[in-house]
Amino acid sequence: MIQLLTPDGTLRDDDEAPLTVTPELCRALLRDMVLARRFDEEALALQRQGELGLWLQSLGQEAAQVGSMRALRPSDYVFPSYREQAAARCRGVTPTELMAQWRGVAHSGWDPARYNFHIYSLVLGTQALHATGYAVGVRFDGADDVVLAYFGDGASSQGDVNEALNWAAVADAPVIFFCQNNQWAISTSTSRQMGAPLHRRAVGFGLESYHVDGNDVLAVHAVTARAAESLRRGGPPVLIEAMTYRMAGHSTSDDPRRYRADAEVEVWRRRDPIARLDALIRARGWASPEFDADLAAESERLAHETRDACMSMPEPTVATIFEHVANQPSPLVRAQQDWMEAYHKTLA
Repeated sequence: MIQLLTPDGTLRDDDEAPLTVTPELCRALLRDMVLARRFDEEALALQRQGELGLWLQSLGQEAAQVGSMRALRPSDYVFPSYREQAAARCRGVTPTELMAQWRGVAHSGWDPARYNFHIYSLVLGTQALHATGYAVGVRFDGADDVVLAYFGDGASSQGDVNEALNWAAVADAPVIFFCQNNQWAISTSTSRQMGAPLHRRAVGFGLESYHVDGNDVLAVHAVTARAAESLRRGGPPVLIEAMTYRMAGHSTSDDPRRYRADAEVEVWRRRDPIARLDALIRARGWASPEFDADLAAESERLAHETRDACMSMPEPTVATIFEHVANQPSPLVRAQQDWMEAYHKTLA
């Protein structure tokens, strides 16, 4: 497994994933992760207070998402799963846009074309096929952009993902399949859901494969950058298996204490991605009181912005159910809408 930064914050080299580590890079990655976690915490609090219908935390997976996203170009297209808010924030997706779906005011919160970041895919594994098809189009267009698809270890057992791996290899699609192996497919552990690691299985499909410490933001960044550069030069599609851990439940409707031991969680708590990068920055003297104060202030501003954004979302009207039935509404849909509007006038 490729690792550049140990859990205690010690930096080391790996010939398979060279990286020029600078103070600027480390501070930028730390900022991204800290802000992603602060947003995640605030969204969780809002859900517990009844303001969001559901929330899926990225707690513990910030390095896998931030490290990979910051290795891409803005023009590279990304297909997320449903807990990639750390990745989405790297593309500029706003708190309002990230929460709209979970507050029930929109089918999806943002315009994918604006951010080159697709809407969340709640059907498990479907985004892998979407990414592969999009990547084939990129290749036919003659561009040197790449496509990245996030999914979890549980999704890797789905037929859609396995079909996508095979199709990508056959079509030589410029796509990176990025598996955040967070050890649990809801309540099923990795050891019970697969007989061989995903990065080994990917080789059998004809993909280039990497196995990386997903809680090491520097290693993830280096591996993703190397994979993207290989694809831009015409290399084969790539799978990256990032070993990380889902510190919270699968979602806010899940109680992980029913299926995993506290001792296991504590082991992974000591591998926290933010703490290890922070340890490196402190050891090297790359932080300052000004940096710390600015980041703390920015975190608090984000928390207030997140709460204000959630509470100020306008409630959808009943009429909105007719707006996205079809590109060109049929006479029947128009008649139903007219009836609904007339009915509501009688209630006024």
